[in-house]
Amino acid sequence: MDVKKHFVALFFLFAGILSAGILTAQNSASQVHFIDYQRSIPKVGEMLRRKEDTLMKQFREKGLTWPARYVYIRSFKYDSQLEVWIKNNKEEKYKLFKTYKICAMAGTLGPKRIAGDYQVPEGFYYINEFNPRSEYHLSLGLNYPNASDRILSDSLQPGKDIYIHGSCVTTGCIPITDSQIEELYILAAHAKDMGEDFIPVHIFPVNFNNAHSVEYLNKYLQTFSEYTPFARSMRSAFYYFEKYREVPFVMVNGKGEYVTEEAAPSEAEVKIANLEPVAGTASMAKKKPAPPVRPVRVNPVKEEDLAKTVDHLPVYPGGNEAFQVFLNKLGKDEVKDLDEGQTKAFIMVEYVIDSIGKPVYAKVIRGGNDGLNTKIEDAFLGMPQWSPAARSGTSVPIRLKQTVIIGIN
Repeated sequence: MDVKKHFVALFFLFAGILSAGILTAQNSASQVHFIDYQRSIPKVGEMLRRKEDTLMKQFREKGLTWPARYVYIRSFKYDSQLEVWIKNNKEEKYKLFKTYKICAMAGTLGPKRIAGDYQVPEGFYYINEFNPRSEYHLSLGLNYPNASDRILSDSLQPGKDIYIHGSCVTTGCIPITDSQIEELYILAAHAKDMGEDFIPVHIFPVNFNNAHSVEYLNKYLQTFSEYTPFARSMRSAFYYFEKYREVPFVMVNGKGEYVTEEAAPSEAEVKIANLEPVAGTASMAKKKPAPPVRPVRVNPVKEEDLAKTVDHLPVYPGGNEAFQVFLNKLGKDEVKDLDEGQTKAFIMVEYVIDSIGKPVYAKVIRGGNDGLNTKIEDAFLGMPQWSPAARSGTSVPIRLKQTVIIGIN
């Protein structure tokens, strides 16, 4: 077999590289002292003084050794979870340190394929940037587009700037709370300091151990069957880690497809993780009576007047936590308006906050039904006045996008 013909890109060999100890051999003096460089940044230095003792205590309580030499991150879109796994030497198996709640979401299931699609990527990535000066408190950059994305995504505009960050707002990244991103930033900085140059971040459509999540994925595949091979490759990598507690070896073939190490799930797991579309679920679900015609929404702010870049984003009264309370309440209140047989939905809303902070436009651009979407739009238009966005000291109008999760997580 001509390996070059069938595998044009060796994506990353976390398991193999770590077992061979190659990363350690490649460390430079600057990498060894990466944590010292981070301490020299006032914001990070203050954070380390404030948070390190707490993290060390959490490690002790769980019988873990501080600091973690290796960190592995798994994210599940539909489940809105981000797991942090750690270990301290090549021979150990990864142990779960903590699971964070992803506090906002953009897009739907499926990989990112073009700039501006508001999709969170799915696939196999690693941290390639530590940004302590992020607009979203702190952020860890991912190497999107990777080898697969460069083949399968738009050749001219695949998108970029995908981060795990704080602030609980997103148009295609993975947001967690400010306190959580501080913890993750510290863990990742220590791991990099000790030689883990490529901290793996795997982004899955669902947690394949959650039967309800897999059921949702199966329904999704009825409409988007072309996504099935991709989902199966993600499932394969998921179960490899579940079986061995080691990061799987992943390659990218000439078609841009992920090729992963196989690990057959148990019989119980097969029942949960089956990805064969099930006849007669979502497509045959009974619909509620047709609602009144959905109103036409008109944006009163001219397109050319909307700010494309700002010094700071608008702030909901009470901050991000209060905004999340609003979103959570909306998500619970509107369960009654889902289609019959449906228990959960992702609704993406585009909305405009004008130069005085007033919500003046809202439109659902993906998900839901006419009756549900009308109520979501009305709720966004009825939000209280925000602190407006600003650029160069002047308040400006801005368009934002937000995913509302209808249903109980």
